Amino acid sequence: MIEVGSSVFWRGTLALVIGSFMIFANVYVTQPLLPMIANEFAITPLQASGSFTITTLTLGISLLFYGPISDALGRKGIMVMTMVGITLTTFGLSLVQNYETLLALRGLQGFFLAGLPAIAVAYLGDEYTPEALLVAVGLYISGNTLGGIGGRLIGGFVGEWLGFSAAFSVMSVLSLMCLLAFFFLLPNSQHFEPKPLRVGHIVSNMKSHLQNRRLLSCYFIGGFSFFIFINQYSYVTFVLEAAPYNLSAKYVGLLFLTYLSGTLGSAISGKLAKRWSQPTIMILGTGIFMLGSLVTLGDSLLAIILGLLVNCFGFFLCHSTTSGFVSRNATHAKASASSLYLVFYYLGASLGGFYLDPFWQADGWRGVIMGSWLILVLVVIAELGLIRSHNKSNLVTQ
Repeated sequence: MIEVGSSVFWRGTLALVIGSFMIFANVYVTQPLLPMIANEFAITPLQASGSFTITTLTLGISLLFYGPISDALGRKGIMVMTMVGITLTTFGLSLVQNYETLLALRGLQGFFLAGLPAIAVAYLGDEYTPEALLVAVGLYISGNTLGGIGGRLIGGFVGEWLGFSAAFSVMSVLSLMCLLAFFFLLPNSQHFEPKPLRVGHIVSNMKSHLQNRRLLSCYFIGGFSFFIFINQYSYVTFVLEAAPYNLSAKYVGLLFLTYLSGTLGSAISGKLAKRWSQPTIMILGTGIFMLGSLVTLGDSLLAIILGLLVNCFGFFLCHSTTSGFVSRNATHAKASASSLYLVFYYLGASLGGFYLDPFWQADGWRGVIMGSWLILVLVVIAELGLIRSHNKSNLVTQ
């Protein structure tokens, strides 16, 4: 087994960080390009946002596919094959001449993008000692954040400089470099034990998770929080590229550096959990998220940036806590319980734009925030239910 601090530990962990960066850079590269895509193809903001939401939709659904397949066929080979698919589809995106082709390729890309997130932690569990696993997972997740920021910066800066097609060209070259580094750095599996693929067993596990009220509440909380959070970012790009801000794509891309406050929120969630219950921290995170949304209604660019910083902190505080709560409260098949959480999470990202669009059409950014609050109030109600359930279980065990 791979020990913390060994050379093979750093090789394997670096490979997964690079792979994680590649995945999430490709997921989010289109977000700062949405106004440019809308103008290029003469489509509405909702249609343009489809180039992002179709990817998260197919990514979310595909997460259910890769875990069981990798249990039967192995880890590294599937991760490498899906990364090849990502590289090829990204190159194809640089050549598109119409929006329909772009949408189709982004949907196909989402299928490939699910491969590494669905398998990476399982690979670590096979090959790393428990202590090494904890360290490696933290570093791996940092690659998620860096990839999200990096992809948006590449999209914003390259898109403004050379056009959105060039942004995909740059991403395809970067993806190829990440793929090669991943292939040569990641150690081959030494402790993988194949398991038979039993569809009935998989379906039974999923059904039991959905019948667990605590887990179902968490799926609701995570899915509907991301439903609002990520789509606020999509609509705010249209706010900032219009008067009175008139920001170009590269400056809109810089806006996503506000995600760094989310890294802080995730980092302190564990420390807060030592003082308060996890459901309490969830409701704290959602409350901060709601407050930040109100701050963005200020007239100045500074108010919008400050509000988004607060949003990110609150959202990721809630998300990281909810994800951990799922793992702690799944009575069996914990990996499938966590995968199901991510399915709801990414489906939320895919559908939120359709929900917010009527509010955007009716009253612009103020309408988006009003629609956001309506959903977040429901999230708070679900969190209050979890607090009651958590308190009752504590009384029973005392």
